[in-house]
Amino acid sequence: MAVAERLYARALFQAAEEQGRVEAVHADLCAFADAVAGSPELAAFLSNPEVETAAKVGVVGEISEGGDMLVHNFLRLVAEKGRAGQIPGMRDELQVLVDRAQGRVAVELTTAFELSDDEAFSIVAQIEQASGRTVEASRTVDPDLVGGMILQAGSLRVDASVRGRLERLRHELVTR
Repeated sequence: MAVAERLYARALFQAAEEQGRVEAVHADLCAFADAVAGSPELAAFLSNPEVETAAKVGVVGEISEGGDMLVHNFLRLVAEKGRAGQIPGMRDELQVLVDRAQGRVAVELTTAFELSDDEAFSIVAQIEQASGRTVEASRTVDPDLVGGMILQAGSLRVDASVRGRLERLRHELVTR
């Protein structure tokens, strides 16, 4: 994520926390970012550097009207600063902050084969025990892994796949 996205998300989170409105702010920003993601035209409009800032501020203001006032003001400020195209990234950064504050961690578990629910539960339980947090895991299958798994939690990536081991071995052989 870009530094600006992290900074804007942190500022919004702190303001929402001070006002005791983290959940409402989070929900409204997610709804707005989902609307942007669901409309390629809107995303292109907000990201287009040739579109006047005032037009972006107006559109963002209209769309967010009636929602949480903190989010409404935040979105207008972001558009005024020329960062309207980065709102989905800001939402992702805000999600990380909300998860951290609530003791949750989002994890993506990629395996070579589909895991049974019991296997996935066992892995998630081990992660929860090691991290001391509640884990929300999403699962994907990548047959190219051959075996093993890749665990992705934020910027932390643990590659325990056969493909990853083979690549590390190949790299080691080549660099020696």
